[in-house]
Amino acid sequence: MSRLITKLLVANRGEIAVRIIRTAHAMDIATVAVFSDPDVDAPFVAAADEAVRLPGATPAETYLRGDLVIDAALRVGADAVHPGYGFLSENADFARACADAGIVFVGPPPEAIEAMGSKTRAKELMSAAGVPVLPGLIVDDELLAEPDRLVKAAAELDFPVLVKAVYGGGGRGMRIVRDLEALTDTVASARREAASAFGDGTVFLEHYVSRPRHVEVQVFADAHGDVVHLFERECSIQRRYQKIIEEAPSVAVDEHLRERLGSAAVAAAAAIGYVGAGTVEFVLDRSGRFFFLEVNTQLQVEHPVTEQVTGLGLVRAQLLVAQGAPLPAELRHARITGHAVEARLYAEDVPAGFLPATGTIHRFDVPAFDGVRVDSGVADGSVVGVHYDPMLAKVIAHGATRDEAIRRLARALAGTRVHGVTTNRELLVAILRDEAFRSGDIDTGYLDRHDAVAMGSPATSADVLATHLVAAALTAATERRANGILPTAPPGWRNVPTSPQRVVFALSGPGSSGRGVSGREVEVSYRWRADRVDVTVDGRAREVVVHRLDGEQADLTVDNVRSTVRVHRVGPEVYLDGRGGSTVARETPRFVEPGASAATGSLTAPMPGTVVRVAVERGAAVTAGEVVLVLEAMKMEHAVTAPHDGVLSALDVRPGQTVDGGHVLAVITPGSAL
Repeated sequence: MSRLITKLLVANRGEIAVRIIRTAHAMDIATVAVFSDPDVDAPFVAAADEAVRLPGATPAETYLRGDLVIDAALRVGADAVHPGYGFLSENADFARACADAGIVFVGPPPEAIEAMGSKTRAKELMSAAGVPVLPGLIVDDELLAEPDRLVKAAAELDFPVLVKAVYGGGGRGMRIVRDLEALTDTVASARREAASAFGDGTVFLEHYVSRPRHVEVQVFADAHGDVVHLFERECSIQRRYQKIIEEAPSVAVDEHLRERLGSAAVAAAAAIGYVGAGTVEFVLDRSGRFFFLEVNTQLQVEHPVTEQVTGLGLVRAQLLVAQGAPLPAELRHARITGHAVEARLYAEDVPAGFLPATGTIHRFDVPAFDGVRVDSGVADGSVVGVHYDPMLAKVIAHGATRDEAIRRLARALAGTRVHGVTTNRELLVAILRDEAFRSGDIDTGYLDRHDAVAMGSPATSADVLATHLVAAALTAATERRANGILPTAPPGWRNVPTSPQRVVFALSGPGSSGRGVSGREVEVSYRWRADRVDVTVDGRAREVVVHRLDGEQADLTVDNVRSTVRVHRVGPEVYLDGRGGSTVARETPRFVEPGASAATGSLTAPMPGTVVRVAVERGAAVTAGEVVLVLEAMKMEHAVTAPHDGVLSALDVRPGQTVDGGHVLAVITPGSAL
């Protein structure tokens, strides 16, 4: 039965909400956004025709409240809801509630979502449908209460084993266990994280395939029983079990394997009566055998690479099928053209262990290149908070060959400016330029074998750093001159010779100013003369020729190398981009006001979050590396450990307490237990 969609409510946020709204408008469908309090000024809200506030900040208060979403749809007269990915997209009760309210749910039937909602039940169904699966073991409260029984049962699976959440995905509640001794504690941690992320802490174990590839197949089905596959995607480059680089097609898949994977994926979708866009995920071993992982009953984050190599619009197809139309002809006759690679740009601190980063984005700019697509949910002024996934944008490149697509993407990311928050940009560029990645020698353990910290914090040459800091000093001088008493006089002008002007910059920003330099102070001195400027950087004289200066750009020749540096100031922070690199520096004040400092031995929160567990009592002895407490941020757990041996002399937090980044959590002092 067909039903025309005239007004679509998008029950999501960020880049996927922007994407859905754009496609709906192209189909002459009015759009409605829902937004939480932190998202009131987000780009997706402005993009929609109407927007309804969901009071609150956390997902549980807002985007996960199906009743509020349906109420919003009814209030504005929306006849359909698109859930995007995450949040309510794989919630069978929500899909059923939409139908009960007379609203079209742009996704699969509730029965299909329920069938795949439990990974253990999903494996049983897939095995019955002839899809290869790995053996597993579900861990319930009863089994967890008997550690000896749990260890004995797990030993039969053959180590290492993978702990996975029965409900949900995205790497939450997922751990590798390599020996029996670590099993009980690891399972307990995974259960807490799964319960926080998905509302159910049930986990299961399965044998972990050594050096596997993560390969998934895009499927599409209509309500008339037709199912097709739209080829595979390679998603092996992951950190903490979350994908960061995806591509289509996979270099490990030839035509014969592609046909086998596609057939298995179609069988999986048909077995559960699937409708709409879905993804069947497999693990592929080095011999070419593949095993079922799960079915994602939603539009995946990485769907743009499939769109780029097929020329299809998957959101458009979703909306057509949701209206009762048969599969569009272009889906039935899809073919692969060229290669596409996608990188997920996250606000995160790679050297600190991929900790989520927060802050205000002062500048967001991806250069416009042929063959490069940007799906973004942020803009200048956007605030990255603690409540949601820290992905800022997806940058996708398409080329005639894999090498061409990779090179385009690397160049676009290298020229991207994201000021105000720490990102994984440098790591993404380093991976794309890595010889092993370019050769296709990848698997899910790629970042375990590579030094992510070193890759994400590339060394900046002294010459590039000098050019950046000279640009910072001279553009600041130019601004002062423009606002000074004698704007036509050179910066630092005196009617008698005097000492050079001096400015000290403190380098900051992991990965943005070069490995080993963050936190270091560098002095730049300069003196303008009639025909030149004398400059020293860190005590070394530099030959500088100024071609053009303004407040945001410096065209300079430094030691016979000419380049243009873009300068962006936000208070004392200076963001510098050019000559093949980026630097973040803070101009230090000449006179520092006294202020309080944290006591020696203080453990501070590495990011804003919630204390979920305190592992050590006040007065107890701790050893270096011992877990003192556990924070949760953006639905991921982060252990805070003792930096050295000592005694927990102060404990200033409790479970359930929300803390800001830099908050003093505890103090460890030398000595023995009190």
